[in-house]
Amino acid sequence: MITAEPQISVGIIENTKEARGVFNGLFELPNSIRIKGAFKAVAIGGKIILYDDEGIEVTRSSDIKCVPLSNATFMICNVSIGIKFHWEKKEDQAFEGTLRFLLTDEGKICVINEIGIEDYLKSVIASEMSGESPKEFLKAQAITSRSWLAGMLEKQKKSKNIAISTREFCISENEIIRWYDREDHLHFDVCADDHCQRYQGITKNISKSVEEAVNETRGLFLTHENQICDTRFSKACGGRTELFENCWEDEPKSYLISVADSAKKYSEINNETEAEKWMSISPECYCNTSDKNLLRQILPKCDQSTSEFFRWTVEYLQEEIAEIIFSKSGIDFGAITNIEPIKRGPSGRIYHLKIIGTKRSITVGKELEIRRWLSKSHLYSSAFVVKIERDKDEFPSKFIFNGAGWGHGVGLCQVGAAVMAVKGFKAKEILEHYFMNAIIHKLY
Repeated sequence: MITAEPQISVGIIENTKEARGVFNGLFELPNSIRIKGAFKAVAIGGKIILYDDEGIEVTRSSDIKCVPLSNATFMICNVSIGIKFHWEKKEDQAFEGTLRFLLTDEGKICVINEIGIEDYLKSVIASEMSGESPKEFLKAQAITSRSWLAGMLEKQKKSKNIAISTREFCISENEIIRWYDREDHLHFDVCADDHCQRYQGITKNISKSVEEAVNETRGLFLTHENQICDTRFSKACGGRTELFENCWEDEPKSYLISVADSAKKYSEINNETEAEKWMSISPECYCNTSDKNLLRQILPKCDQSTSEFFRWTVEYLQEEIAEIIFSKSGIDFGAITNIEPIKRGPSGRIYHLKIIGTKRSITVGKELEIRRWLSKSHLYSSAFVVKIERDKDEFPSKFIFNGAGWGHGVGLCQVGAAVMAVKGFKAKEILEHYFMNAIIHKLY
């Protein structure tokens, strides 16, 4: 395991022909060249050419590292955030640390930020949630995020940096089972968007409480059997967390088991009757909250319009659902006649789902692929039951999804953890609740 603070590389923009920004202070380039002010980096003829604010070439290379002098920072224009999600947009973002321009094999530019993991975490937490969030929740999130990232880096070293983001282990005429992990990248450790962890540098104000949460947990990791834990987290489990193996590879992790998000020990979902009952009730759980002030603190602005996530309903007419499934899967099912759960996890999340159409039927999984196929963006979760309304000829005319939770539901439930903090639980107690069998270990 690690013994000192890791330095990481974060991909800000991937594969662009041109990048623009501003050096806010003096930066040193190779050969002792110094630059400040506006800049433009352009990929031309197998090289990256860096121009200053007057359009004069400063240097050219396939790899340009810009190191800040004193407390200089830099700004990058038109950074995409929320890529492939419904809130996708571009914004200008500011960063600390080293700026690197790297030429890819496709002759394009990767814009990379090299920074220490502790400063990275301050930005992640400030980007993911408000500094007004309960302090113990911020500390629990800091340890979770730090562990996930370090664990991922250790895993990546063992896999010899082979870039794999989609694992397909069952593709046939009648079955498509995929799972998606953090997108592995050849040119940097982690991307800056939601596909890894939301990182926006110092664009968002890093509050005193966020700084304190990271500083007070510096070097603390969740570990199991002398390994850093693969600590997953999602917004709201819906009352019970899910098993790791039902969302990713078929390798159970004893610290990512299913737990009730409550002091009460709600039973696991074992059949369709229990699933229907579970989706129709609103049990007393940590993440079952309507506290708008708390939700404003822990949810980023782009998520705050979503008020119903503990229990939710989505409806599709026949034409709508057939079009969505065709556009997202690329498969023509014809009219949809049934949507049938094949395998559910203990949280009620479906990880094998059979879609039956007039032209063909296919079983799809795992949970994220199901959510992608059934929504123009992403269905809130795969914990749902389907009610079908029929026309006068008994043909399906409307599909009503009644669901629970927001996200994959594995590991830390962010809304539940925040509510636990409000109730007086300490970070250690929160983490012990969601990551059973794991221990907190200070590594540096």
